Amino acid sequence: MNGYNCVVCIKQVPDTKKVTGDAMKADGTINRAALPAIFNPEDKNALEAALSVKERYGGTVTVITMGLPAATAVLREALMCGADRAVLVTDRKAAGSDTLATSYILSQAVKTFNPDLVFCGRQAIDGDTAQTGPQIGEKLGFAVVTYLEKLDLDGKTAIAVRDIGTGTETCRASLPALFTVTEKFGELRPFIMRRVMKCKNAEPEILDCNAIGCDEARCGFAGSPTSVNKIESVVLAGGEFKEIPATDEGINTLVAGLIKDHTIG
Repeated sequence: MNGYNCVVCIKQVPDTKKVTGDAMKADGTINRAALPAIFNPEDKNALEAALSVKERYGGTVTVITMGLPAATAVLREALMCGADRAVLVTDRKAAGSDTLATSYILSQAVKTFNPDLVFCGRQAIDGDTAQTGPQIGEKLGFAVVTYLEKLDLDGKTAIAVRDIGTGTETCRASLPALFTVTEKFGELRPFIMRRVMKCKNAEPEILDCNAIGCDEARCGFAGSPTSVNKIESVVLAGGEFKEIPATDEGINTLVAGLIKDHTIG
């Protein structure tokens, strides 16, 4: 093949390391104005995967995000790292979208670019569901490979190494395919200096729900069955502990104590 058409779905997310009591609105949505916004970490790994495909095999990389105009910031970062095209899907109809509605809107946007490969971060830190990427793939009818660590391509076939928790699995998938990428793929390369000045004020292509043929009933609150009760920052504090010597006697004493207080047995 003469290069691959890659699309990367990225997201500007609130920095969840700085959650405060104002992090949630009364309607159950995140108060994004109360938290600093950053480039979702594993989306950076997804972008690196696409850029490595372009570097090795040729082709193009298009980055897409759904959000407010402020999300242009992460699109510019992607352009500075080597992406060729940036697209912002923004529409009031998309407000309040959960993973089901988000994946629908993004799938509508992605398919307009007729990609060979689609890359998403494994999950976004504002929800931690890991649902959006696979749902996009399902709606597109693409093969889906999750937890990607390494990728090789042979014509219309992808040879992917994925994390399965207890080790890795190598699988083959016919293109087009969607991949969710973990930090194990590798860190995003730094900005290309000659592109920094060129892209620092770059404006993305703007698409709304009508432009990509969305059914309004499947967007935003109307298409989102998820209800969030509350968001809070949980801080784990250390308490009392007892040190057990790493000997047979120490282990036997520990097990006997656990059985005595009915923790086990």
